[in-house]
Amino acid sequence: MVRFQADADFNQIIVAAVVRKDPAVDFRTATLAALEGMSDLQVLALAAAEGRILVTHDAKTMPRHFAEFVRSHDSAGVVIVP
Repeated sequence: MVRFQADADFNQIIVAAVVRKDPAVDFRTATLAALEGMSDLQVLALAAAEGRILVTHDAKTMPRHFAEFVRSHDSAGVVIVP
């Protein structure tokens, strides 16, 4: 099963709507993961350690940080939502 992790910048209304539409979707909020104040690399490490795909609105810095992260770590991936 695919598991998702919302980034701290991700619209939590979207997370709630997805889970409401399909309660079987494993989509953890940034609040539950205590992501506030973490760097992009720390967030990527947390998501990777739990096999979660990170979902973010951060199109400015996340692509660069993700490219750096996957040079030396495995990751389920990142989805950038405009």
